[in-house]
Amino acid sequence: MSESLTQRTIMKPDQLEARLASMEKQLADIRALLEERLEPKKDWRSTYGMFAGDEVAKRIDDTARKLREADRKRTKPKAPKRRPARASA
Repeated sequence: MSESLTQRTIMKPDQLEARLASMEKQLADIRALLEERLEPKKDWRSTYGMFAGDEVAKRIDDTARKLREADRKRTKPKAPKRRPARASA
């Protein structure tokens, strides 16, 4: 004998609770993923001032600045040499 549709879909209370708990966890996971994607990305402004007063960071910045200046001097085009003007007689 076959069971009617309503008899097949009725769950026992413990089964229903387990299914509901599973669905609640899935919903929480989906919400967490959505919040993560919708959250604004952090950029450099979130780190501004993070190393204020840090001597190691200051030395790193100074060294990097010196290296950049040296690179600029090395790659800067040299001015063309000018010929001296001829004296008119």
